Amino acid sequence: MKTTILSILAMLCVVAASAQPTNVQVKKYGAEPLRFSTVEEWESVHRPVIYNFFQKEVYGYMPTRQVPMSYKELCSGPALGGKAIRKQVSIRLEGMATPILVLMYMPANADGPVPAFLGMNFKGNHQIVDDPAIIISENAPKGKELGEDPTRGAAASRWPLDMIIDAGYAVVTIYRGDVDPDFDDGFKNGIHPSFYAKGQTAPEAHEWGTIGAWAWSLSRVMDYLETDPAIDTKKVAVIGHSRLGKTSLWAGATDPRFAIVISNDSGCGGAALSIRKHGETVGAINKSFPHWFCDNYNKYSNNEEALFVDQQGLIALIAPRPVYVASATLDDWADPEGEFLSAVAASPVYELYGLKGLTGKKMPKPDSPILGGHVAYHIRTGKHDINSYDWEQYIKFANFHFGR
Repeated sequence: MKTTILSILAMLCVVAASAQPTNVQVKKYGAEPLRFSTVEEWESVHRPVIYNFFQKEVYGYMPTRQVPMSYKELCSGPALGGKAIRKQVSIRLEGMATPILVLMYMPANADGPVPAFLGMNFKGNHQIVDDPAIIISENAPKGKELGEDPTRGAAASRWPLDMIIDAGYAVVTIYRGDVDPDFDDGFKNGIHPSFYAKGQTAPEAHEWGTIGAWAWSLSRVMDYLETDPAIDTKKVAVIGHSRLGKTSLWAGATDPRFAIVISNDSGCGGAALSIRKHGETVGAINKSFPHWFCDNYNKYSNNEEALFVDQQGLIALIAPRPVYVASATLDDWADPEGEFLSAVAASPVYELYGLKGLTGKKMPKPDSPILGGHVAYHIRTGKHDINSYDWEQYIKFANFHFGR
């Protein structure tokens, strides 16, 4: 019996080995276009190596240990003049003092599950729209007067809910500070301590930083959405602006359930090529925001040439799912040209699947989106922000790929 089992295992090893591409060498990719011969070569040889690099050297490995998690619907009711249903849900992880509050707005007239945009917000769920029914997180910035928060709706320009709802999409958002605070607290006040090993007080050099934690939490929201019959979880686009755009790209790379990935002005450590050292650099970002990435990323501060692969590799990891990269003309710090060139350099991987990427090295004119393929790009006139113009393009892109 033992001999038979060993023989079967040996045969399986031979079959597995014969299924792998032969004579393929893994090399340093740098910032070059990612050109490979076949989908098989990409998926079985190069993609795992590139993915492991970003895990170990940039964003950090996410925890493999499971922590008990529970959901609770807090309240639900009509909103936006009756055109939407507002739902609020708490996600509780064992060991965390406060829950992650999920805010959802869904079209009220939907006759079935609806597609959704899922993303984090910067200063609290209550800031995306002036709605007094929104529960304010214990972690969110508070108003100066006791019992009053004058900032309700302060970020409404970044979340054009009427436009999104009218297009037939749900909006799902969480506050970043419910997951991990956006300052260097030694990883003591957010989600990290729930996953420490016995005696551990901080992540190891190869373990997740704050962006990794934020991306992980978006997948936990996706876990919840899969239990909600109102959402079509085959059509969820993950979206983020600035540092949260870095987060959406990493979330999309790590979780194939996100059907579309959108990066708005994500810059260094997001969509932009680091090797250009234009605007924010790896050294500058590690100095100003040491908590965002894993400690191993410090190896590349003022040493971008040593990167095994640049950020085009991050975009390529999302293939064959559609990805949208966007920039702004006055956002030189985020290096718009570097964001565009990164999307171009990732496009050959999409083309392996027979999909349309970005070609050439000439950026489009401002406010002239390239939307016709699986890799989209625009540069909007204006500053570092996300506004209704950006959302118009993202809705068009989602409509195209979701067949709406």
